[in-house]
Amino acid sequence: MITHKNIFMALAGLCVCISSVAADKERFVILHTNDTHSQIDPTDNGEGGILRRKVLVDSVRAAEKNVLLIDAGDALQGSAYYTLFGGEVERKMMNVLGYDYQIMGNHEFDNGLQPLAREWGQAEATMLSTNYDLTATPLADIVKPYAIREIGGNRVGIIAINIDPEGLVARHNYDGVKYLDGIKAANSTAWHLKHNEKCDLVVAITHIGYNSRPGYNDCDLAAQSEDIDIIIGGHSHTRIDPASPQAHAVNSAGDTILVAQTGKWGRELGEIIVDPDAARPVSQLIKVDSRLDKVIDEDAEAVLRPYRNSVDSILSIKVSKSSARMEQNTPELVNLISDLVAEIGSARLGRKVDLALMNRGGIRCALPAGTVTKGLLMQMMPFDNRIVLMEIKGSDLLDAFDVMASRRGDGISSEARAKYDENTGKASDVTVNGEPIQPDRIYTLATIDYLAEGGDYMTPLINGRVIDRSKRVVYDDVIDHLMTYPRRKGKTLKPDTTVRFERR
Repeated sequence: MITHKNIFMALAGLCVCISSVAADKERFVILHTNDTHSQIDPTDNGEGGILRRKVLVDSVRAAEKNVLLIDAGDALQGSAYYTLFGGEVERKMMNVLGYDYQIMGNHEFDNGLQPLAREWGQAEATMLSTNYDLTATPLADIVKPYAIREIGGNRVGIIAINIDPEGLVARHNYDGVKYLDGIKAANSTAWHLKHNEKCDLVVAITHIGYNSRPGYNDCDLAAQSEDIDIIIGGHSHTRIDPASPQAHAVNSAGDTILVAQTGKWGRELGEIIVDPDAARPVSQLIKVDSRLDKVIDEDAEAVLRPYRNSVDSILSIKVSKSSARMEQNTPELVNLISDLVAEIGSARLGRKVDLALMNRGGIRCALPAGTVTKGLLMQMMPFDNRIVLMEIKGSDLLDAFDVMASRRGDGISSEARAKYDENTGKASDVTVNGEPIQPDRIYTLATIDYLAEGGDYMTPLINGRVIDRSKRVVYDDVIDHLMTYPRRKGKTLKPDTTVRFERR
């Protein structure tokens, strides 16, 4: 016979059981980075630095019982450390810090798959990709589609969603990689982890950008998911303030999930606290700065020292000087690099080119006032790109200007002017030497092979005909040009603040 007493005792037993389960689950901490871009040392503004980051990671591990350390891609490319050592330094130092999980950004492809496999094969972290089929690549046995981690009594599923490399990465650098739809892969894998593997929590590590276009992004993923609890992103270099609306998104089930990203260059370390007793995870960004220098780990510094000595040696070689600081992505620096590409192209051709195009993304750091060194220029233009000269129809050139307009303009040399419309993403009033571009005319263009081959979505340039290609990487051509070209040798670099590609 069922009595009130029996029901009460049953409910009491159930409560004890639930309490026991909850008691078995402890809080845990996720530390995360993204888009550190080989910024091993602090920036020229004194921010970041991987040895300082280790101090913070070690301090959290000393204070917390359960800690995961995660990187959301683009740990490579952007400083002389990568240019000189091809990822070896980044891999060794991330091993020293004890990363648990890493994913690929688009710049992990920069030297091709074989060199990446060589380094990642020696990495101690678990490498993940949920939406790349890597079966036909050297990464086949290195990268896993997902991971399950028991931590503090919590069963955590971890997936990795990567960006579509087509149009963004040079095709020969990702041969054999089959791209799968990231939202479909994320949802099916997250469902499996939640319902079949009985994970308490699913974390999506992504390199698709917070709100980037083209393609989908973290906002889209959050809105179209149901089983993902936390998104830790990269690619767009977005600094998501944990107190801002950006840090939370509503999923397809109406639940609020956490979205996190730390900006770029390792200037801050992300921290997410998952507490079973709390309503939802909470996050913060921790500054990585000079206050940590007094407690740098000597053993970690010893691992880095021989590499730093090589980098320091090239940083001391003077090439030129600058009258003022020129920040990354500002008109003055983009103008300078575009003009240098035009001058180098003209010198190679033996006559003046019509114009030069340069992508802002190819310029990776600021140009400080004062001495300009070889190492600085290598860090500013670190990619394995060559200057090329092309003959291209005006109609294709106009289409290329539309691509640049869709991202609010790019680098164009002093011969050109254009406007962009933020609403339509189209270019207008495009001129070369003061004259509107004529669709049927053939123009001589100086640019880099990455763009000429359709990289950075510049597919209209594929229709052009390459008539000359430098055998040296861009920074070597620029260094030689500044040291020997009559108009540049011994002259101070001065900023041109003209907005050549302006908003309509």
